[in-house]
Amino acid sequence: MFRDNSLKQDALFQRRHIGPGCDEQQAMLAELKVDSLAELIDEVVPASIRLNAPLKLADGCSEAEVLERLAAIAARNQVFKSYIGMGYYDTHTPPVILRNVFENPAWYTAYTPYQPEISQGRLEALLNFQTMVSDLTGLEIANASMLDEATAAAEAMTFCQRLAKSKSQVFFVARDCHPQTIEVMKTRAEPLGIDVVVGDPRRDLAGFDCFGVLLQYPGTHGDLIDYRAVTETAHAQGALVVVAADLLALTLLTPPGEFGADVAVGTTQRFGVPMGFGGPHAGYFATRDEFKRSMPGRLVGVSVDSHGRPALRLAMQTREQHIRREKATSNICTAQALLAIIAGLYAAYHGSEGLTAIARRVHRLTATLAEGLRQLGYSVPTESFFDTVTVEVDTANHANVLHAQARARGVNLRAAGDTRIGVSLDETTTAADVVALWGLFALGKVVPGFAEIEAQTADAIPPQLARHSAFLTHPVFQLYRSETEMLRYLRRLADKDLALDRTMIPLGSCTMKLNATTEMIPVTWPEFGKLHPFAPAEQTAGYRELTQELEAMLCAITGYDAVSLQPNAGSQGEYAGLLAIRAYHASRGQSQRDVCLIPSSAHGTNPASAQMANMKVVVVACDEAGNVDVDDLKAKAEQHSDKLAAIMITYPSTHGVFEERVREVCDVVHAHGGQVYIDGANMNALVGLAQPGGFGGDVSHLNLHKTFCIPHGGGGPGIGPIGVKAHLAPFLPGHKAGSLVGGGAVSAAPYGSASILPITWTYITLMGAAGLKRATEVAILNANYIATKLAPHYPILYTGPNNRVAHECIVDVRPLKDTSGVSVEDIAKRLIDFGFHAPTMSFPVAGTLMIEPTESESKAELDRFIEAMITIREEIRAVEEARSDANDNPLKHAPHTAAALAGEWNHAYSREQAVFPRGVERDHGTKYWPPVGRVDNVYGDRNLICSCPPLSAYQD
Repeated sequence: MFRDNSLKQDALFQRRHIGPGCDEQQAMLAELKVDSLAELIDEVVPASIRLNAPLKLADGCSEAEVLERLAAIAARNQVFKSYIGMGYYDTHTPPVILRNVFENPAWYTAYTPYQPEISQGRLEALLNFQTMVSDLTGLEIANASMLDEATAAAEAMTFCQRLAKSKSQVFFVARDCHPQTIEVMKTRAEPLGIDVVVGDPRRDLAGFDCFGVLLQYPGTHGDLIDYRAVTETAHAQGALVVVAADLLALTLLTPPGEFGADVAVGTTQRFGVPMGFGGPHAGYFATRDEFKRSMPGRLVGVSVDSHGRPALRLAMQTREQHIRREKATSNICTAQALLAIIAGLYAAYHGSEGLTAIARRVHRLTATLAEGLRQLGYSVPTESFFDTVTVEVDTANHANVLHAQARARGVNLRAAGDTRIGVSLDETTTAADVVALWGLFALGKVVPGFAEIEAQTADAIPPQLARHSAFLTHPVFQLYRSETEMLRYLRRLADKDLALDRTMIPLGSCTMKLNATTEMIPVTWPEFGKLHPFAPAEQTAGYRELTQELEAMLCAITGYDAVSLQPNAGSQGEYAGLLAIRAYHASRGQSQRDVCLIPSSAHGTNPASAQMANMKVVVVACDEAGNVDVDDLKAKAEQHSDKLAAIMITYPSTHGVFEERVREVCDVVHAHGGQVYIDGANMNALVGLAQPGGFGGDVSHLNLHKTFCIPHGGGGPGIGPIGVKAHLAPFLPGHKAGSLVGGGAVSAAPYGSASILPITWTYITLMGAAGLKRATEVAILNANYIATKLAPHYPILYTGPNNRVAHECIVDVRPLKDTSGVSVEDIAKRLIDFGFHAPTMSFPVAGTLMIEPTESESKAELDRFIEAMITIREEIRAVEEARSDANDNPLKHAPHTAAALAGEWNHAYSREQAVFPRGVERDHGTKYWPPVGRVDNVYGDRNLICSCPPLSAYQD
């Protein structure tokens, strides 16, 4: 564990975080013809919303000091041996994966693989994950991860509603599902008018009209039930069956797909991902091939590149369902890619034999534990089980004594009822642990010998539930068993990709900024990683201190009065914010308020989230300058006055400008009884300069994986906490299982992805009030510098009153398509030859590039990008002037691979121009070589393959 003072320094961290130094800033300001940052900000940010005082935050501190402070907070957490279960288990992360993936910026700073040519490594790792899930569940297709088990089950519920033959509004949930899953299901169901009925499916399902059934396998208290008859009953009644299954158990148990399940969901946490007080962990979702076009979330598929070689990509039809806006079936925008990658690599490292050995050992220990407890005189009613048993004691007082004894010995058991105690074992459990548990329950009696009991104990898995089918037979799960081979495999995958450790990623709206090493170090500390999310409160004092301080920091930054950290993605934050608004109106007897106004420029998740909250979306027009058309807003607010629930706006706008009339927009909505939801996606342009809670917002979600430095991880984890004004605070997400007072739970764990909250806490503490403000100012400076330098070459689509942009700018390349035939995609792919990830393509305006440099990029890197864009413009001009062939030019055939240079060269342009355009160093050690040519999206959709192809496909 890294906790020494080797990072001690006098300089504040902001000088490390902010890319351009003082001299570089002055040079850029000179290009903009302003004398100071203050002058630039006065030109960009409307005076009507500006803060007139510093943020109420402490001054920034050094990296050594912040680690010392955080270590003191972490020390207040007590790391007990956890036997609580409920879907959360201690696990061993293979060190080769810990060091070379989880702690490697080549993996954790990567972006969602929308540009497949520079994402082949992480796409392959995610395809491994999909194959692993599909194999273990016995279902034909799986996606590239969900947010957690509970939200995956909720997605499965609405999935079943769309596809089931039954038109009932009832969804049946087995009573032995995990309590946090049932709670999230009820939250998700209520706005949609779905009635969640909890009962015993073996007794209550026959003759019961429902569109879907959720079963837990094994059950939350450990019971193993043969669900074949239940599945047949459900299907006969037109319902679909969802099984929440433990993947490790499925190495020994009949997989859900083999006993008729239509969907399997769950978590992959115990595959090498620490509990982390609840997250982040990759949920999974698998289903039958016939349902693949309706799957929520992201799906990695196999296609071919321009040379006919296999290449991976995100399958379009499920890549972003929210592009369907209010017609979306899901609002999912973030996955848990980094954690899915770790889980898939854990399976590759162990293989089917290794996973089976782990599972068999866990089961043998559990069976031995149960037999020993019976010999001590206890009733263990769990007869068939995998890793969890329930122990009956005679009185509630007896149970309390045992829990007290356990805590005195550094052990947590599950309180499964007044006289029932649950015990769940995992891969970290040893024979000595089992003996210690016997000693705890013995209360002074003689403890039996382990070897003696184990020898006389039979397995507790019924023969009819034993697995007989093979799994993980693909070579990827066979080849990397030694650390040497795994290390080299991880290196090969990482080398295929472009991440923030190699280059600027200028994605508009996605804020790919520095994820500092100091911010990342505490994530692997056991005081944060090894805590169970439902551990007793007295053991989590450090987490409570951290979350309370972080909530106060975010309130100070946003101008809101309360914050919930529970939403574990931006989409979940949007949803939670709309639920708070919905509940607020209902509390005032105004449940009829269900109209949500959304500008036409909004993020696609906004209307999708509104649909999930059962709000009716009414689109508000934008004017030619990209601003909300206030006249249209006034007309529609008046038209829907009695039913107006909310408006959802992004500020600064998705068009990259500060709208001057934002206060007026808020006032109009408030005057008609509505609430103002301000999307925090562009908070990187506000921190320290303006507060959404100060200029009219009632609620905002914050993307901690954007503005506040949590890494994107190749497509997740994300965190989307919401800030609210005081009147909405009672309606923030609650959590009965976690004893959080408030509304319904929106994620499985009370504090969502708690183990990565130290990243944001550390960032804010390092930067302090002045540093955060300066970061925002420099982000705006960098964006305006790029816009100014590119304006002579490309039109800048939207600007503010002083011809300035906010923290991002939109380059309009649509006219070039008419003059040259060169498309926005051609430019994006050509940037790869320069070693750049492309900006955001065709959002929010089709045929454009949205560029966001962030504050972390130096002037030298900005100039490198600018030179690349100018060089590309010259290449386009050569086509316009017929000096370059319209169909055979470097843009149309980009990106260029090293393999394409070998042998015959049939292009009208030179090899040198192809791979070493102006500004690209001819140093093969720094040059990025894409592993594949341009990927054929249409072929991939027409020939959908979403599990690992034979190894020969990669070798041909």
